[in-house]
Amino acid sequence: MATWFLIVIYLAFISLGLPDSLLGSAWPVIWPEIGSSLGSAGLISMIIAGGTIVSSLASGRMIQRLGTGKITLFSCLLTAISLLGFSMAPSMFWFIVLAIPLGLGAGSVDAALNHYVAENYKAHHMNWLHCFWGVGATMGPIIMATYMAGQHSWRGGYAAVATIQAILVLILFVTLPLWKRVAAIRDLENSEHTVQDIHREEKTETTLPIKVLQLRGVKPSLLAFLMYCGVETTVGLWGASYLVGTKNVTAEVAAGWISLYYGGITIGRLITGFITLKVHNRLLIRYGQLVTVAGGIILLIPFSASFSMLGFILIGLGLAPIYPGLLHETPARFGKEHSAKLMGYQMAVAYSGTTLLPPLFGLLAAKTSTDLFPPVVLILLVLMLFSVETVNRLLSKPDKVSG
Repeated sequence: MATWFLIVIYLAFISLGLPDSLLGSAWPVIWPEIGSSLGSAGLISMIIAGGTIVSSLASGRMIQRLGTGKITLFSCLLTAISLLGFSMAPSMFWFIVLAIPLGLGAGSVDAALNHYVAENYKAHHMNWLHCFWGVGATMGPIIMATYMAGQHSWRGGYAAVATIQAILVLILFVTLPLWKRVAAIRDLENSEHTVQDIHREEKTETTLPIKVLQLRGVKPSLLAFLMYCGVETTVGLWGASYLVGTKNVTAEVAAGWISLYYGGITIGRLITGFITLKVHNRLLIRYGQLVTVAGGIILLIPFSASFSMLGFILIGLGLAPIYPGLLHETPARFGKEHSAKLMGYQMAVAYSGTTLLPPLFGLLAAKTSTDLFPPVVLILLVLMLFSVETVNRLLSKPDKVSG
């Protein structure tokens, strides 16, 4: 039962990735039709990210009160309604309004599912979970391109994805009673819940808001999430501009190389899911970071443009195990009684990195040039490595709580 139920969770993460790439792929034809401007997509994206941050911060308390199943069901319903609204939106005003529930729904389901898998499944499942996010993020533009090439335009693309989300809502509704049952079975199998653990969880609601940020290693861990999502999005958003502006690569070739970067992340997570069966999760995180740094150094070396492609691929492959690995380590590093609240904090900080760091580089590149792309990426990668190794060093000490 637990295995089939895991398929439902994977489907939920595909649905989480589906909307993420829709706006960018369809915006060139959306903004003239709704009477907006090309740059308005940035405002919509920031509103969506803001919603994810708010809901991520609130996810710990919501999970304790409602449970992961209900949170996932409600969040997917919220995103389905928002996407259906996008398909009918007549103006920019409605895109702004609908971006709010879309962001709130995405943040809640992201934090809730990551917390659930971290507590109830092994590390390889976390890697595969985020691999399925990549599947969804890849399917989104394909669906949108198919509809834009036909007679239904971008509105049909949004309606199709909304329909997929609605089907998932029905599946989640039918399987809602299984969430607690599967979690209880896994707790018994692993003998991870002691009576003391249960007592601590009952007291969590009143003690967490103060204690969770005082746990030793939490602050550098949050910095690692900030750096990870910041560098992942920066490479994806500005990599093609760097290749075109600095390496004189055509736009078509640059787009293909960036797709290899995302492909490296997706395939890397599929492969590392199997590797975690033999190699400890923390070692994979460390090896992944070293591979990303190697890729960053290759980008920095002024060789031919084709050599830069290797740098992008290595960064993608290296990033693959880091984010799911860090998420899965949360209960083990900081305690299951803190993991729900901390998972929400991590999601919020991660989305902050996605929201803030790429635009900051855009401002820097606008005032200087895209030549700064390799050193900025390498600095972010090194800061991420330093943050994670700081967590490892701090948690190697017996006391986990700082004074």
